[in-house]
Amino acid sequence: MDKKRYGRKKSDRPKQRQSNFEPRQQGKKEYAKVNGGVFLYSKPLSVSDLSTAINVPINAIIKYLFAQGKMVTINQMLDDEMIGELCLEFGYDFKKEKVVDAEHFEELVVEDDPSLLEERPAVVTVMGHVDHGKTSIIDAIRHTNVAGKEAGGISQAIGAYQKDWKGKKITIIDTPGHAAFTQMRARGASVTDIVVLVVAADDGVMPQTIEAIDHARAAGSEIIVAINKMDLPGANPNRVKNDLVAQEVVPEEFGGDVLTVEVSAKTGKGLDDLLDTILLKAEMMELKANPARYAIGTVLEANLDKGEGPKATLLIQNGTLSQGDFVVVGTTFGKIRRMVSADGEVLKTAGPSTPVSVIGLSEVPQAGDRFMAFPTEKEAKEVAEARALKKREEERGGTSALTLADLNNIVNSGKIQDLNIIVKADTQGSAESLKANLEKLSSDQVRIRVLEARAGAISDSDVLLASASKAIIYGFNLRPDQHVQDKAKEEGVEIRTYRIIYEILEEVERAVKGMYKAEMVERIVGTAEVRHRYKITDVGVVAGSYVLDGSIKVGEKCRLIRDQVVVYEGKVNSLARFKDRVNEVKKGYECGITLHNYQDIKEGDLIECFEMVEKE
Repeated sequence: MDKKRYGRKKSDRPKQRQSNFEPRQQGKKEYAKVNGGVFLYSKPLSVSDLSTAINVPINAIIKYLFAQGKMVTINQMLDDEMIGELCLEFGYDFKKEKVVDAEHFEELVVEDDPSLLEERPAVVTVMGHVDHGKTSIIDAIRHTNVAGKEAGGISQAIGAYQKDWKGKKITIIDTPGHAAFTQMRARGASVTDIVVLVVAADDGVMPQTIEAIDHARAAGSEIIVAINKMDLPGANPNRVKNDLVAQEVVPEEFGGDVLTVEVSAKTGKGLDDLLDTILLKAEMMELKANPARYAIGTVLEANLDKGEGPKATLLIQNGTLSQGDFVVVGTTFGKIRRMVSADGEVLKTAGPSTPVSVIGLSEVPQAGDRFMAFPTEKEAKEVAEARALKKREEERGGTSALTLADLNNIVNSGKIQDLNIIVKADTQGSAESLKANLEKLSSDQVRIRVLEARAGAISDSDVLLASASKAIIYGFNLRPDQHVQDKAKEEGVEIRTYRIIYEILEEVERAVKGMYKAEMVERIVGTAEVRHRYKITDVGVVAGSYVLDGSIKVGEKCRLIRDQVVVYEGKVNSLARFKDRVNEVKKGYECGITLHNYQDIKEGDLIECFEMVEKE
């Protein structure tokens, strides 16, 4: 296989890398070649084709077949049995390959030369029931505090990290634990070698524990059980093990092959043993990859970053990804402008089993998309355009649905109705998860159709699509700006925003069952724009603001919005005009605002005050 070389300094170049696809060979059919004594082919061959490919005279092939009682001509097509027989006769092993062109690279099965393979880190996915301590275990391993920052204390995106342990690396993927993220857990399992199944010692095996076991089995992943919360008085590891046996996950001490480790994320007990167990299992699995080829892998997460544009977290599964590489990700492409590790280190190259955050793509890809690097920009662009063209055959219906309250009345009247929904979220993984779970809520009376589910701010085009198809827009962790809200009001489109995904699912489920009660609704009472940021001793950060609409009052519920993304929700702590403390500031006036227990305020942020009122 030809090797491609980048025009970099030698020290920057990881290795001369092979293309993921075999280059054309002069004088031979593209689909028939001899490689190390093995004749590889993918299509039916004529006598002439085979003669050229294995360098055996046509007369010799015809003579051999004649001796076997088979009369053939120079242009006669040979079946697989005859090709195999001829190859063995003339000293070749043979293999029929499935043809995969660059456009369908996710179907590519890479078979590397064993001499090029090197040991790679294990990719470990942490799974289990909600609130059993998956993220807390990873926090303890990394000495970070991710769990405390999650809305509702529940993980809502996939995080990927690397841990150095005893001279080796372990790649860890944290998947959300709530039922809404079944698909995201499935995606995590599809790229993983080992599943660490976290089960709380005081709670035992729960429904999502069983789902995680099913995903691990479906992916063919090895399972290690971490029995967490061993510091609690009600901890009962034997009960957990018996529960696991009932699910056919048999621990070693019960005669099975599943390793179990008793841990406490709170005290740190057993975490070293857990890491040792992961390394032991990885060593037994003999995990290897070829760093000397262009990278292939999977998108774990993707989002639109205000300052850097489309950003994606990629897991490299084979090959080496380098800064400057041209990549196709799903239906988009780009040049890797910057590549950052999970610890924030800027990387020039990243090898197999490494998770990296990259910028340089032309659009936000879909989480779960496959990606592959190509030798040239031209090749990457052509492949991406061909893939995008195929994807553009989406059907969108024009059936109607109004508000959830209207839908509730229609369901109770016994009529069948379609509920069209547009989902916008801060990350692609959340948007996908919402789409999948909303569509599952369809009933005999209501068909739920998610017309669009994407990462990014709610825009005018979303409102126009919702208006044309009479859809409801759901925003997760987003707030539309005033212009979009005005447009929605003008078009009669309902925009509903939430920060906890299962609240959306519960609301729609109630509507589908005809039990929706629009008792309390949110009413915006004031909006202020942060124009300056001050830090005052004994007070903290003060937002020098201008009230754009309504009024701002001390003690009111509020949220801080940055680029349409909600970054804080709490209440107004204090207000000041010049040097005087005040209780209220109305539209058209400037003021200083402090937020309760929150300091990360920036110029350009919006402070939106709201109240819950009873809807007629």
